[in-house]
Amino acid sequence: MTILELRGAGFAYGSHRVLDDVSLSLSDGDSLGLVGESGAGKSTILRLMLGLAAPRHGQVLFDGASLTLRDRAQMRRFRASVQPVFQDPYSSLDPRQRIDRIIGEPLRSLGLASGADAQRRIAEALDSVGLPADTARRYPHEFSGGQRQRIAIARAVVSRPRVLLADEPVSALDVTTRVQVLELLDRLRRENGLSLVMVSHDLTAIAAACDRTVVLQNGRVVEQGATADVLHDPQDSYTRALVDAVPRLPR
Repeated sequence: MTILELRGAGFAYGSHRVLDDVSLSLSDGDSLGLVGESGAGKSTILRLMLGLAAPRHGQVLFDGASLTLRDRAQMRRFRASVQPVFQDPYSSLDPRQRIDRIIGEPLRSLGLASGADAQRRIAEALDSVGLPADTARRYPHEFSGGQRQRIAIARAVVSRPRVLLADEPVSALDVTTRVQVLELLDRLRRENGLSLVMVSHDLTAIAAACDRTVVLQNGRVVEQGATADVLHDPQDSYTRALVDAVPRLPR
């Protein structure tokens, strides 16, 4: 079943066209990588998929219905179902708040749980990302970058979403921690039936985490397909240039 779909989506900042007639879809349990150089339109696609902006033309569809930012009931269901994981675990967590407050924010803002039920779901979210229960009583500065990103992922999954949208989720981490966080995202996806969209400049991260890959250049899709096919037998010259810039890609 298709959950999220961009259908002929276009977007511009003033006269600068960022996306041009982009179509892609995300199904239950799917994992989709978005790659391309800076300015290709990857983050703009995430903004549209998060409902933070509306396309200038075309549509964003959620469960087959056009996403309407002014439809408050639809947007409440959408916000619970589609959650972001941001790039920088240092700036995405409020340093003044305890971890239980940070993770519980989606539950409060969406009216999903309160009191003991909220605390139980926060504990479950921490456990799902491999952090101990006493994490909830501490503050962000007490944790490493990898632990902070796990906390950010716990915040994303506490609402029991259907989709995670991850914008360069491992780029600020060291090599070993990157592998661990990618493995965590893959495990959560498989265990919970989540769908994942991941933006990354790192093709090795895309190869590790995504079954399908979309290649963007200047706001247009130039190639898409199974990740193994796109990265090991690219058909477009731009994709070949991206792949050739990586010394060794895992098979």
